[in-house]
Amino acid sequence: MATINDHYLKLKAGYLFPEIARRVNAFAEANPDAKIIRLGIGDVTEPLPEACRTAMIQAVEDMGDRSTFKGYGPEQGYAWLREKIAAHDFQSRGCDIDASEIFISDGSKCDTGNILDIFGKDNKIAVTDPVYPVYVDTNVMAGHTGPANDRGEYEGFVYLPISADNDFTAQIPSEKVDLIYLCFPNNPTGAVATKEHLQAWVDYARTHGSIILFDAAYEAFITDPAIPHSIYEIEGARECAIEFRSFSKNAGFTGTRCALTVVPKTLTAKAADGSDVELWKLWNRRQSTKFNGVSYVVQRGAEAVYSEAGQAQTQALISFYLENAKIIREQLTAAGLKVYGGVNAPYVWVQTPNGLSSWDFFDKLLQTCNVVGTPGSGFGAAGEGYFRISAFNSRENVEEAMRRITEKFKA
Repeated sequence: MATINDHYLKLKAGYLFPEIARRVNAFAEANPDAKIIRLGIGDVTEPLPEACRTAMIQAVEDMGDRSTFKGYGPEQGYAWLREKIAAHDFQSRGCDIDASEIFISDGSKCDTGNILDIFGKDNKIAVTDPVYPVYVDTNVMAGHTGPANDRGEYEGFVYLPISADNDFTAQIPSEKVDLIYLCFPNNPTGAVATKEHLQAWVDYARTHGSIILFDAAYEAFITDPAIPHSIYEIEGARECAIEFRSFSKNAGFTGTRCALTVVPKTLTAKAADGSDVELWKLWNRRQSTKFNGVSYVVQRGAEAVYSEAGQAQTQALISFYLENAKIIREQLTAAGLKVYGGVNAPYVWVQTPNGLSSWDFFDKLLQTCNVVGTPGSGFGAAGEGYFRISAFNSRENVEEAMRRITEKFKA
C-alpha cells in the first residue's frame, strides 16, 4: 500500500489564509447583504502596467508566427530579462551581481520553499517570530522539524521574537545556526532593516558558515534612501546569502507569476565529506530537473518593467499602495489604535486593543465592520496581540474600511 509523507501531519490546523477564507465565507453566507472589504491577503488589485500589457500582447503575436515562435525557453530564464534585472536592480546599487547568477521563476513563495531541495536535513534553522508561514511550513513538510508545541512552535527551529520592544528587528542568536530566513521590508510587521543591522547578520553568517535566505519581495516599497534594497549592498553578502525577489507587488504580477532568485557563484556549503560545494550548481541542477521555465510571454511582460514607461508606471503603482498604507496608518492611529509599519512597506501592523486576541479582533472587525485583516498569531506565537492590514486594495475600499473602523472605535 502507498504511504504518505508523515511530516505533513505535523502541520497545524491549516494554512493561515485558507482559514481566513473559511471564516469569511461562513460569515458571507450568513450575511449575504454585507459588503465585505478584504484587507487581509496581500494580493494586488490594480491593473498590470500598460507597458507590461503591451509587451505581452506583442509576445503573444510573436507566438503566432513561425519565425518568432518560442517553445521551451532556458530554465534559468531568458538572458535579455536577466541582464536587465542585473543592471537595474543590482548593479545600479553597487551590487556585484551578474546576470548568470539570476534565476527567473514563477514566484518567490515557490522559491523560498523549493530552495530547501539543495540543503541537508540536519541544518539548524532560524526564523523570526512572527514570520511568513511558508518558511516554517515548507521545512515541516521536508522533515526538518519535530512536532509543534502548544504555542505552535516546532521543535528544531530557533525562533527569534520580534516586537515593538526591539523595533521588530531580530536579535542575532547567541548559538550557531545554519540557515537564516530574513524578510525585509518585513512581512507581516512592515519593519525595515538598516545597513548596520544587515551587516551584523552577514558578519554572523560568515563567521559561522551560515546561509541567509533573504526575502526582498517588498523592496520596491522602500522610500528611505538609507535603507538597503538588497542584501548584496552589504559587504560580504556574496559569500553567505541567497536573495529572492518578485514582480508580484511592484508590477502587479500576482496572477501573472514571475519572480527571481539570486545565487552568487561564490556561495558554497558543506557536503557530507566536508568538501565545499557551489550552491549555484545545485540550484541550477534542481531547476533544470524540476522546472521548465517561465513562459516567454510573461518574461516579455517582466522585461517591460525596466523600460522608461514601465519604470514610471510601476512607480505609480507603488506610490498608490503606499498612499493607501498612509491612510490606514493615520486613520487607525486617529481611532486610538497603536500601529507600526506602513512607511517603507505595504503592510500596517496593529496592536489589538483591550487585550483582544488576534483571532478575536479578526472576528470583531469582520462582524462589526465587515472588514477582513490577518490575525498576527497566524504568523507565529509572538504575533499574538497583533493584526496585519494590507494596503493592497482600491482607494475607495481602503477609505471606506477606515471609515467603518474609525466610527466603531471612536463610538
